[in-house]
Amino acid sequence: MRLFLQQRSDGRDAPRFVQLMLQPDLLGGWELVRETGQLGGRSTVRREQFLDQASAVAALEHARDQQLKRGFQLTFAQGSDAPRSSNP
Repeated sequence: MRLFLQQRSDGRDAPRFVQLMLQPDLLGGWELVRETGQLGGRSTVRREQFLDQASAVAALEHARDQQLKRGFQLTFAQGSDAPRSSNP
């Protein structure tokens, strides 16, 4: 599952982005990967491990909702069970 959120540019700087990816690991757990930065610039990657898919999906949805509150817009969602935006 993959979500890509982007913040509108103010005209001077490149737009900021947040990419959230949820993927199974080799030991039966789940990993939430958060990548943040500016388009065309540097980015930061953080990884968080979860024992089950339900808690990993809950963390992804919480991270998505936090970014939506900060003014980011969901621009891309990939995955058959990708969570939809809770805010219109």
